[in-house]
Amino acid sequence: MLGVILTLAAAAALVMLACRAPGRRPYPWYGWVCLGALVGLELLLLAAHVPVVETFFTAWIWTVYIGAVDAAVYRWRGDSLLHHAAAFWGMAGLSIPAWLIFEAYNLRLRNWAYVGLPRHFWELAVGAGWAFATIFPGLFETAELIHASFAQGLRCRPWRRRAGAPWVTAGVVLLVAPLLAPARWGGYLFALVWAGFILLLEPLHREGGWPSLWADLEAGQPGRGVALLLAGGACGFFWEFWNYWARSRWEYIFPILHRWRIFAMPVPGFLGFPPFAWECFALYTLLAQLLLPPGWRADLLPGAGASAAAPARASQRP
Repeated sequence: MLGVILTLAAAAALVMLACRAPGRRPYPWYGWVCLGALVGLELLLLAAHVPVVETFFTAWIWTVYIGAVDAAVYRWRGDSLLHHAAAFWGMAGLSIPAWLIFEAYNLRLRNWAYVGLPRHFWELAVGAGWAFATIFPGLFETAELIHASFAQGLRCRPWRRRAGAPWVTAGVVLLVAPLLAPARWGGYLFALVWAGFILLLEPLHREGGWPSLWADLEAGQPGRGVALLLAGGACGFFWEFWNYWARSRWEYIFPILHRWRIFAMPVPGFLGFPPFAWECFALYTLLAQLLLPPGWRADLLPGAGASAAAPARASQRP
């Protein structure tokens, strides 16, 4: 019951952010379609038990969630990710290999397992790829809404610049240590992975002039970081809420604190979702700069000094 209440609170907060002030544009038609589909999918899952919905529920529900939130971003900014198809598909495509990095770690650390998966390979491949492709867009669309509605204007005291090499070294240590530790310890060490990519990549992005939350803090503009942390928390509850009812789902098997759960997740596990969003931002930045042409890169969460009307989409930086 606590989990349902917290999930509804997160949903209510996003709705309030989407509607709390007059927008630049009306809420577009596809947003209403996705909101209706969101309700319809819930009913098909819980009441009708439609097999194709039960099996691929995570992929279906996050697809329509992305559409509904994107429409709210469009209302606020007058522009949004779905209005730039190349940037959206580039982001969705990169979401798959990025998540497979964590799946590779999980082969060693064994923090979760999947149940109720399709038996046929192609059904499994399509369903898993589709679900993984929603991770980046779901997180970043939520962060865009939070950023556009209030976080963009946040200011803080500029963070003092620090040498990046020690942080990069610390990131490497955190990422390697779980793989080298005895197997019996591995289940306790996944939190190091969540932090490791942040410490490894953020200093490199800052030095290379790529989008960096550390650079934002040095400029006294914490809005992107705040939006991502809040989006990670909100999406974490949605992930666990919708996963709990799905037939094809993940179950946690790491060896701690299973007596206190919200849905299937031990309560302390929810602390990992906010930094996970920051980590996804760092990974997306790296992969987009290395693998995507400039017109396919999404300029996520435009800087706090930018106009709210500035397009938050395909970056034209070389």
